[in-house]
Amino acid sequence: MAFTRRETMAIAAASTAVAAVGTGKASARSTADTPRLWYRQPATVWTEALPIGNGVLGAMVFGGTGHERLQLNEGTLWAGGPYDPVNPAAKAAFPRVRQLVFADRIEEAEKLVNAALIGTPAKQMPYQALGDLVLDFPGLGEVSDYRRELDLATAMATTRFVADGREHVRQVIASPGDKVIAIRLSASGRGKLAVDIMLTSPQVGATSRADGVSGLLLSGRNGAAESVPGALTFAARLLAVNEGGQVTVTPEGRLSIRGADAVTLLLSMATSFRRFDDVSGDPLVLTAAAIAHARSRPFARIAADASAAHDRLFRRVSIDLGSSAAAHAPTDERIRASQSADDPALAALYFNYGRYLLIACSQPGGQAATLQGLWNDSLRPPWESKYTININTEMNYWPAHSTNLAECAEPLVRLVRELAITGERTAREMYGARGWVAHHNTDIWRATAPIDGAPWGMWPTGGAWLCTHLWEHYDYTRDLDFLRSVYPLLAGSARFFLDTLQVDPRTGYLVTNPSLSPENQHGHGGSLCAGPTMDMAILRDLFAQTSEAAALMGSDPAMIVEMRAASARLAPYKIGRQGQLQEWQQDWDADAPEQNHRHVSHLYGLYPSHQISPDGTPALAAAARRSLELRGDRATGWATAWRINLWARLRQGDHAHDILRFLLGSERTYPNMFDAHPPFQIDGNFGGTAGIVEMLMQSRGDVIDLLPALPRSWPSGSITGLCARGACGVDLSWRSGRVARVTLRPRIAGQRTVSAGGKSVTVSLTPSRPLTLSGRAFA
Repeated sequence: MAFTRRETMAIAAASTAVAAVGTGKASARSTADTPRLWYRQPATVWTEALPIGNGVLGAMVFGGTGHERLQLNEGTLWAGGPYDPVNPAAKAAFPRVRQLVFADRIEEAEKLVNAALIGTPAKQMPYQALGDLVLDFPGLGEVSDYRRELDLATAMATTRFVADGREHVRQVIASPGDKVIAIRLSASGRGKLAVDIMLTSPQVGATSRADGVSGLLLSGRNGAAESVPGALTFAARLLAVNEGGQVTVTPEGRLSIRGADAVTLLLSMATSFRRFDDVSGDPLVLTAAAIAHARSRPFARIAADASAAHDRLFRRVSIDLGSSAAAHAPTDERIRASQSADDPALAALYFNYGRYLLIACSQPGGQAATLQGLWNDSLRPPWESKYTININTEMNYWPAHSTNLAECAEPLVRLVRELAITGERTAREMYGARGWVAHHNTDIWRATAPIDGAPWGMWPTGGAWLCTHLWEHYDYTRDLDFLRSVYPLLAGSARFFLDTLQVDPRTGYLVTNPSLSPENQHGHGGSLCAGPTMDMAILRDLFAQTSEAAALMGSDPAMIVEMRAASARLAPYKIGRQGQLQEWQQDWDADAPEQNHRHVSHLYGLYPSHQISPDGTPALAAAARRSLELRGDRATGWATAWRINLWARLRQGDHAHDILRFLLGSERTYPNMFDAHPPFQIDGNFGGTAGIVEMLMQSRGDVIDLLPALPRSWPSGSITGLCARGACGVDLSWRSGRVARVTLRPRIAGQRTVSAGGKSVTVSLTPSRPLTLSGRAFA
């Protein structure tokens, strides 16, 4: 491919934001201060590989030398197809189940739930791997000066090394605009690059063949799961653009390139998925169109545009928590040493990585982040890598708004819109109720019936919790048009519970029944119960937020009255005999089989909600603290992250930091910085990122609280670009543990109360006019 002098100059100008292509030199942006993960050796297992993604296409880059693997994902490739799992026996069985639960005949109730209420099928569909791009480089000699890295600012994965006296550079980036993954391979010296290229897939029946004289096409159909037939077709199409040398197709269906100066590989992937109820797309047409567009653009242009699109989001926030000598070591070595070495910059890197991952796996138009985000190398991943909406999906989006990535929540909002459609059918056919409901899991087909059996699945509040994220988006942006668009979802969820709440005959309070405290057992026959604390807390938020939304829009006055009346009758928080916040209506906490259970569902009111606080409800905050002490600090990865946020809300910065250090260590963080549940779940990354924000800034309504849980380990530092509720940006710096300077960047007018160190200042804000306060304002 030849370019004019003018085109060449334009390409060079466009590539200033990324590493200089094929030279091994760094641009001005690639400095030692750029947040990056880096290593001195290739990945040998998946949790050492580096993730790239554009919200739809993802790859794990291993950084091999003679043999390189890019493990591939396309965000809509799930098993099965559209299906309705509602158990036809459910509606008739509810009255008896409720009687049994109120009578504490839990074992009998769970048997009936498993027979009549759990969905058919009783499990949902798994998110699946598409395949691998395999690159073999024949004849490489001994390797030296090896380095691989992931630049979080440019979203570029790069591998560099020397072999036979020649520098080899391999760069990989996922482009949202071009809808391809672009790979550039180069070796110093003319005509010295040789590579064999192959596409493979674990999908049964998938085939790979030549696509023209310099391309490959992998295609197939997804498989069945849980008796649901596969309904998707998929394709991966690759084009090799060589600079010098020759391309041939081998009898085995590989591309063989010899004598090249450099090679650019363009890879597109797609499925026939269009929506949860529409699989009429044509992946062959989609991938052909993406390759046809991208082939006219050189790698430097694709990379520069992709990096610029990523950086527009990533650069909004910067963080400095201090540094130490440990910051100069490779990432895997820092993780191994973090429990014994002072490395505050590792927490900053973890924060930056969480934002990078959210940008890479959750983009407008794509799917919401799964249990593993966008990245999965299995046909049967742990927990099907689906959407667990009793904490994990919500945790994925905890840092979205506070770290200035509101756009990345668009796939979650769309997921809720679609769940409201399928959930309306489930509410009607299963419960005989208005509105909509979703239980503790869903998948790309938006299944909303309970699954997994009575111990975990019979929890009806997942959709209601997701609705609080709709309110969060409004609360951070104060966008009334958005609120109008999602109000029917809030109202539909509220109507479901207005129809289905039951009067507890022992107390007269309104409770959910049947339900459970997610994934925990209470020691009295199983898990089922009436009115677990988490349900009551979520419904307080749902009714309050829906009422406020309706009032803002002048809608549904009668429903506002009904919701407020119902909220007043919800079972209240209770403090148990251990001084703890009770997880259940009865004081059963001490009887639970797992005293250190990973879930702390009953503490929802402390975080992510604001119903409990040390200032507003000191007795409940003390009980929540006692629950945390009894439950313990060390848990699975995501549960550890939740504890960071909870202790930060209790204003215990040193305690939160101790838990963060455990999260950052090798027990809970893999070498590639993925969260270790174990196995990998991405929610811990996002929960940890949110926890760092909570230590530095908290906001509720029009109140902004600065350094509420600053640990002594971060005596001085800064963070810019955070967002507070009320459409207000926050830049903050501190010295010797006290606020040095804060700048508020309002997008709407209004008053805000800014607090720090026990002092508060009320200020009037004007849109687009920053207001700066010095630390003296809080002295």
